[in-house]
Amino acid sequence: MNTVLLEPGRLTLDAIATIHRAPLQLALADEARPAVRASCALVQRAAQGEAAIYGVNTGFGKLASTRISTGQLDALQRNLIRSHSVGVGAPMPPAVVRLMLALKAASLARGHSGVREEVIDTLLAVHNAGLVPYVPGQGSVGASGDLAPLAHMTLALMGEGEMLHDGRREPAAAHLQRCRIAPLHLQAKEGLALINGTQASTALALHALVKFESVLEAALVVGAMTVDAARGSDGPFDPRIHACRGQPGQIDVARYYRALLAGSAIRLSHLSGDDRVQDPYCLRCQPQVVGACLDQLRHAALVLVREANAVTDNPLVFTDGAGAIISGGNFHAEPVALAADACALAIAEVGAIAERRIAMLIDNGVSRLPPFLAADPGLNSGFMIAHVTAAALASENKSLAHPASVDSLPTSANQEDHVSMATFAARRLQSMIDNTAHILGIELLSAAQGIEFLRPLRSSVAIEAAHALLRERCPAMMQDRHLAPDIEAATTLITDGSLARILRDMPGLPALWIPA
Repeated sequence: MNTVLLEPGRLTLDAIATIHRAPLQLALADEARPAVRASCALVQRAAQGEAAIYGVNTGFGKLASTRISTGQLDALQRNLIRSHSVGVGAPMPPAVVRLMLALKAASLARGHSGVREEVIDTLLAVHNAGLVPYVPGQGSVGASGDLAPLAHMTLALMGEGEMLHDGRREPAAAHLQRCRIAPLHLQAKEGLALINGTQASTALALHALVKFESVLEAALVVGAMTVDAARGSDGPFDPRIHACRGQPGQIDVARYYRALLAGSAIRLSHLSGDDRVQDPYCLRCQPQVVGACLDQLRHAALVLVREANAVTDNPLVFTDGAGAIISGGNFHAEPVALAADACALAIAEVGAIAERRIAMLIDNGVSRLPPFLAADPGLNSGFMIAHVTAAALASENKSLAHPASVDSLPTSANQEDHVSMATFAARRLQSMIDNTAHILGIELLSAAQGIEFLRPLRSSVAIEAAHALLRERCPAMMQDRHLAPDIEAATTLITDGSLARILRDMPGLPALWIPA
């Protein structure tokens, strides 16, 4: 099994995607350990001292003024985890929990959290054993850290929580024992360091970003197929147009479309004699719309990778000079919330313009294809109601795209009076991706059907490859049939990377994500 070396502060988007993709081994870089030991020593000294240090020898939140005796410091940390394990709802996916374990280990290993090496080693051991703590998805407001999700993760490490195994909740202690991992016994500040932080919301947002990459690439392939099915012009993809504006995502998307449509005989067939002066916006403005979405996603990737490398617990430990333990607010997940909201808008817009392209294809007054793409319209309804499904999904995405970050409810008796709602902001992205993928699956079926009516003309090599891939699973619909299985099959091509590979295999094109 491959091993990824965790170098705190140096995680890349590629490394994060690798950790997300499949179980693998994680190892901590040796050079990180001295800083961890130094910060732990400082906390241990402070725990034995007279000064009140938040979360070390005091209560939490509104109870910060309550002093805890030296003999109760370990119990304080255990009680913190138990009391904060209050999550509800469906469990987070295993890929998200793997990222949570990795990101928390990398953050603690920066040497500003005051935990023992054993804490980091236990996180890595649980990850490397393939264990998945049971973490309910709901219950965090994204400030003071992702308290409830990270508490459930930590409770499993302590042997008191649960693991998710073959879809079932099972006692964590038995799984730790089976894998010969000693339950974690928390010492001063360690419980607080484990649950203060943005690793749950960040992992959820990165999960969505990684999952949406192949969907967005597929959207470009499907959008290009629709251009040819509607006998649209490739003029709007001329590089001079986009250079005049200078938006990098727009420039790149136009370049993708030029490459995808290059050599289409369908396009050559209507270069002259077509009386349409301009195509509808859903065809003509794809670089402007999808390019703007790409720019938003690229910026979100940069923010989220920074957050994956960040130290986000509280208080923070600094070992330079005389040493200091300083309270702050790095646990506030506003950067994640805003990045997730930007992703939500982009995901919704990719689906929204795809829905408009489907509507254009079935409208024979615009597409000049048979009504509803039916070979015998009237007797057959064709794609009439498949479009209704796409419209329903696009509308649902509009509601889900409402920014989560603009909401805030005070918690902890108004001590924590502004929160980010980042965890929901990130968690809702997966539903939106699923909706957009299904819209694109319906568009793929519709565009492929449109191509059938233009035969024997052929599209470009890339578009014909996508068409053939679909036809291996879904024949042309020359009379009405049960279409839901076809929608699922087409959507799978969107989500499993099959269509994305067509774009990725084309030489000379820029990478979708800017390396972060």
